Amino acid sequence: MEPRVNLKKLAANARKVYEAMLGVEGALRASGLEPSLLDLVRMRASQINGCAYCLDMHSKDLRAGGESEQRIYCLDAWRETPFYSERERAALDWTEAVTLIREGHVPDEVYEQVRRHFSETELVILTATVGAINFWNRLAISLRSVPGEYKPPAHQPQTRASEPALAD
Repeated sequence: MEPRVNLKKLAANARKVYEAMLGVEGALRASGLEPSLLDLVRMRASQINGCAYCLDMHSKDLRAGGESEQRIYCLDAWRETPFYSERERAALDWTEAVTLIREGHVPDEVYEQVRRHFSETELVILTATVGAINFWNRLAISLRSVPGEYKPPAHQPQTRASEPALAD
């Protein structure tokens, strides 16, 4: 399998877009939301979108952060398990509604549930995280980034990379 585009060889104007998204990821990491929650959200959106590159990356990030195999493996069926907190469940429900926005435009009941667990500021950060991973999924899928070689850096929430180094 070969990537369609090597992002390290992009022209300056395209590289600026990529670097801006890296800046967004840095802001999300520094937001104060739990790194494990953000990684669960990224993993769930990547499952919905079928992004192999991001699934590989975020499963490794979750493991590096100490997440259990059980919670990683059951994430796709989170509603049917007792393994996730109410806050995580609200975030996962929000992630699905925002990722699949065409299928219901984020219903009021999903909003009411997430607001019980997240402040307005946290909800904006959570929504931005969902938007960002949906961008990365679309970039990785359309450019055919090859999964398998990503290695998570040491798990340090304020410095670890959680964005794809696509098509290295």
